[in-house]
Amino acid sequence: MLDHAAAEALAGMKEAGIDFVSGLPDGWQRNLHELVEDDDDFTYVPVCNEGVGFSLCAGAWLGGKKSALIMENSGLRVASEYIARISLGTGVPVVLMLSYRGDVGETEHWGIPHGIVVEPLLDALRIPYLIVRHVEDLRKSIKRAHRISEAQLHPAAVLVSGDCVWED
Repeated sequence: MLDHAAAEALAGMKEAGIDFVSGLPDGWQRNLHELVEDDDDFTYVPVCNEGVGFSLCAGAWLGGKKSALIMENSGLRVASEYIARISLGTGVPVVLMLSYRGDVGETEHWGIPHGIVVEPLLDALRIPYLIVRHVEDLRKSIKRAHRISEAQLHPAAVLVSGDCVWED
């Protein structure tokens, strides 16, 4: 993520009231992980499995925190079982910050399959999502995702791509 986009994402999470963040660093959002980790307004817990990250976020919410999970969109496949068991069954809101690998503009062949499956998988899990390709939309999109997540007691996602990650 470009540095000014990461700063906007951090501001959006703060304005949404998010105070607990877990995640598995990926190439696009690595700097956002670093900003969150260095900011005293957040409790940050890095994980080696996205499903564990989702479970931590769910537990944090049950303990009164507002949580977000930052991961590459490929991690959604790993976290799906945890999301289905926890959120579809009991209603736990978590904001998912996903890099949109495989979006139009992708430069890596391995990212293409991630882009092919992410939106159908979000739909299957009944997770509303916003695709953010412009930095100026990032902050409000995170706040909107958080609002719907809390209102429906279910995850909501922000897919980050475009001008947030590339300088063309």
